[in-house]
Amino acid sequence: MKSNPLLRVAFFVTFLLMISCEKETEEYLGSIDGEIVSHTQCKQSKAFTLALQYENKKSCIKYLYVPESKKLELTHINAGFNCCPDSLYCSISTSKDTIIIEEFEKSALCDCNCLYDLDIEVRGVVHGKYYIKVVEPYCGAQKKLIFEIDLTSGNSGTYCVKRDQYPWGI
Repeated sequence: MKSNPLLRVAFFVTFLLMISCEKETEEYLGSIDGEIVSHTQCKQSKAFTLALQYENKKSCIKYLYVPESKKLELTHINAGFNCCPDSLYCSISTSKDTIIIEEFEKSALCDCNCLYDLDIEVRGVVHGKYYIKVVEPYCGAQKKLIFEIDLTSGNSGTYCVKRDQYPWGI
């Protein structure tokens, strides 16, 4: 069976286009990393309840992009964790045009949960459009924190989802 030379050229060109698209996506996202830089104490106390800017029936992300340092500063408002987590940390990864922030606690030492505000720093972010996906350990089947940001048209914003299961809304 003879092979068509035009078919070979078409496959080769398609292969080159696929490789160039993958490299463009990698360069677009670059090498992104980050961490939780600070967090509040458990917000169930009366002092925190009186000072709340956001109702406890929402989980929100406020973001600020600092282009000079390629830093995306996120505040996760009302992140749900155990009352005695020992420590809180996150893992930051990318998939195509999505920045994935997975939140963790070192251990669940108490038989209760509560809300925290987390300050998260994501480094190596260049101007562009991204999806932010926050994986919350106690979210369950509630609406997920997944949203789009466009850093080419604005450097800050807020996105919230409603929550109605414990520890939210108590």
